[in-house]
Amino acid sequence: MPLRAILALLALAGLSLPAGAQTVDELIARNLEAKGGLERIKAVETLRVTGRTTGPGAEAPFVMEVKRPNRMRMEITLRGETMIQAFDGEKAWQIVPGKPEPQVLPEQAARSMREQADFTGPLVDAKANGLEVTYGGLVKLDTGEAHRLDLTTKSGEKRSIFLDAKTYLEVRGEAAIQAGGRTLTMVSLIGDYRPVEGLVLPHRVESGLRGAPQRMRMTIDKIELGVPIDDARFAMPEKE
Repeated sequence: MPLRAILALLALAGLSLPAGAQTVDELIARNLEAKGGLERIKAVETLRVTGRTTGPGAEAPFVMEVKRPNRMRMEITLRGETMIQAFDGEKAWQIVPGKPEPQVLPEQAARSMREQADFTGPLVDAKANGLEVTYGGLVKLDTGEAHRLDLTTKSGEKRSIFLDAKTYLEVRGEAAIQAGGRTLTMVSLIGDYRPVEGLVLPHRVESGLRGAPQRMRMTIDKIELGVPIDDARFAMPEKE
């Protein structure tokens, strides 16, 4: 029987194709559609996220502001003192409690903050941005089956994104990091998706090193899209 006829019979029977039959482009398209569609995603120019981070023995409220292109500011308050980290599109800087003078952060920190500032995510215009994406297969997670996508940046950095096999939304992320001369894997568990002004966005992220019992939880209480944010919010203050 010709392959076309077999596929037609499967479709009529209500059966799905094996996971490997879906291409990377199809998975990316399904992911973007599940989050609200590419047009709606690209229409967002700014957002403000308010929530709490919870770690071993401590909870810290935070506010993160992001504005295109590639600008972000994070304020975290712990035990009554606030730390500020920001990226102005070119350099990263911070102000920490006890040191009122702003400090320029190293390039590694700037790369990380640049990624955080890209709130559209790496799968938007992946090829145009020089990102190589390959299919890593269908895997079983605690949340169910998920499609694994392996990403390689232009600089050679590698990470993986896991898309839920039913919703096509991200449920897990893995990234290699360097620490103490070793390569470790940072794992992020993503969930509690809710509709926000035409988009579907996660409201809970848990992160930690693979194999380590400690995890940092980020709980999002509120997401605001299209809020006015002055460019000066991202600029490093002049030293006195």
